Amino acid sequence: MKARATMHGAVSIVNAIATGNGSALGISLAVTAEVELTKGAGRGVRFLTGKNDDRLINNIIRNTIPPGVLEKSQVTVKVRSEIPIGYGLKSSSSVSNAVALACSRLARDEIDDNAVLDAAVRASLDSKVTITGAYDDATACYFGGFVVTDNYARKLIRREEAPDNLYAVIFLPRNTPRGDVAKLRDLADLFTDAYRLAEAGDYWKAMKLNGVLASAALGTSYAPALAALEQGALAAGTSGNGPSIAAVAYEDELDDIRSALGKFAGRVLVSKVNNQKASVEVVEEEGEKR
Repeated sequence: MKARATMHGAVSIVNAIATGNGSALGISLAVTAEVELTKGAGRGVRFLTGKNDDRLINNIIRNTIPPGVLEKSQVTVKVRSEIPIGYGLKSSSSVSNAVALACSRLARDEIDDNAVLDAAVRASLDSKVTITGAYDDATACYFGGFVVTDNYARKLIRREEAPDNLYAVIFLPRNTPRGDVAKLRDLADLFTDAYRLAEAGDYWKAMKLNGVLASAALGTSYAPALAALEQGALAAGTSGNGPSIAAVAYEDELDDIRSALGKFAGRVLVSKVNNQKASVEVVEEEGEKR
């Protein structure tokens, strides 16, 4: 049996590292994970991709597929991603979710969304690819739209769809390392203010405040975010722990924002916001799905 899951990425509204509470917005950059079970006792896990964390994926498999099945099977995992890795665009959460969803579909007919998210978050914590569990990132990738979460309690506080005519303009700076994320906690009281704005549905003000705070704490340039705001972006700022800058705007402003960001050293991507929930299908034979 083979299952194929499709997941999407996200950008930050409020970074959760400072307080454990966060907010994010789904975007349309996608990850596809294919997981196949083949009969054969004790043949383990085989990866057909070299860009993902094998330890993370192993942990997800063990969190989702029953031990009795694993003992009698080889698991083959193949991941394809449109999301740049290491830029704060939730690539790890997208991959974790996608593999967990595909594995869960192979293990059972009915999908429990909370169980899939829990398996992915636990595996991410065990693999040390996240500090808070990144539940805000995980839920934004899984459900799409705006999410507001309590990461430590793994609780979805608020979720709503974003306007369909919004786009994320993403700047990927060249040769810019990530800053010291521990310094985000030095501004915890102000990140709490940003979170309260998101909790009340004032996402753009929350994102702008988060952008200023994250740039200050991480020591990264705020100039690209300010340039995007000057060209009509609704909000802009560091996504995740950077170094990417995400700006959200309507289609009419895209060319001006893209042009403004293009003046900095790096690469610019444009992705429509995403409100679509993750999907999964079983592929029994080539071209046959159910």
